[in-house]
Amino acid sequence: MSPNEPPAAMVLKQIGTIRTPYPEPAGTPLGGSTAEGACATVWIEEPYREALKDLEGFDTVWLVYWFHRSRPGEAVVTPFKDTVPRGLFATRAPSRFNPIGISAVRLLAVYADRIEVEGVDIVDGAPLLDIKPYIPQYDSWPESRTGWFEQAHRSAKVADGRFAKADGE
Repeated sequence: MSPNEPPAAMVLKQIGTIRTPYPEPAGTPLGGSTAEGACATVWIEEPYREALKDLEGFDTVWLVYWFHRSRPGEAVVTPFKDTVPRGLFATRAPSRFNPIGISAVRLLAVYADRIEVEGVDIVDGAPLLDIKPYIPQYDSWPESRTGWFEQAHRSAKVADGRFAKADGE
């Protein structure tokens, strides 16, 4: 295998499950900043619970999860806050080639088998892949440009069903 050749298969482990108030993709907030007050419980599978040690000292964490209710990604999509088709990599559409999501959430409590979080923008039942602490010195670039989003229609605050899997899919 050459250095640029990907491995034959990549293996991800579900380390937990995210339980949220959003049973369907439609109606789910479009980002944590629009999900104020929306709380969730993140249940951790037994083999991974020891990894919660020392997490309680953080205000915010990144949840890395699988978009389990989204259609497969397409190269060009029309994002929620726009009417113009855009390249997938220039959007935060949940339909991805590898349906991995990330959300920064406020950490409310840490228990032996779960964490409680607020500001969740995730569909209920999403498989949890990882938790990482949010560290402002590394994770924030407030002066960053945001491309097409700077001029886009910004009134939408929740998702519609455009990226959801069809029944039976």
